[in-house]
Amino acid sequence: MFDLSGKVALVTGATGSIGNAIARTLHKMGATLAVSGTRLDNLEHLARDLSTRVHLFACNLSSVGAVEELVPNIERVCQKVDILVNNAGITRDSLIPRMLDEAWNDVMMVNLEAPFRLMRAVSRSMIKERWGRIVNISSIVGAVGNPGQANYAATKSGLFGLSKSVAQELARRNITVNCIAPGFIESPMVEQIPAAHREHLEKSIPTGRVGTPEEVAAAVAFLCTKEASYITGHVLHVNGGMAMI
Repeated sequence: MFDLSGKVALVTGATGSIGNAIARTLHKMGATLAVSGTRLDNLEHLARDLSTRVHLFACNLSSVGAVEELVPNIERVCQKVDILVNNAGITRDSLIPRMLDEAWNDVMMVNLEAPFRLMRAVSRSMIKERWGRIVNISSIVGAVGNPGQANYAATKSGLFGLSKSVAQELARRNITVNCIAPGFIESPMVEQIPAAHREHLEKSIPTGRVGTPEEVAAAVAFLCTKEASYITGHVLHVNGGMAMI
């Protein structure tokens, strides 16, 4: 049960706290990893820690050319991609009257267009294999919005619709497509929140605390298993109950 031995998993944004936890969890379950990110030193540190079944692919997802080359590069090394976790994401926050086109376009490219292109690329071989798992990391912000993050919220909400549409297209080929919508998760960004504001924030979360990257990773890992084959087109909220409010 919950064994991913023999599967190849591509995890984007593996240099961040959530992506790192996802990669480590999938590896622990037996998967061979193809990890991508922009900080090569962090990827190398991850590879040294895991030592085996890890392949590094530096990739700047803001470049269409780099995104289009990523899956073919992985397939040349690993022969296939069974699991895709679109985890990478960026923010370029600004109130809408002052939001620059560049801030809008950058976030759209990394958070929504890159996942679309990677989903398109891996779907071809998944269809031939009649097996695949795609998990897109969205956000609670995609469900409720957030001032100053119109661009980010649009991309994360867009992942909901993209995932549901592709899930319907691929369901009969034993390929599932789902979303994870994390809430506030321990990360360098959350650690910078002033203590008073963090206390107020935690009180607003039904569980009374922020989550951990490992809790997000556990949800992702389950959706990647054969045991989750009857779950597709779903948005799983991992946010301590904030989606109820």
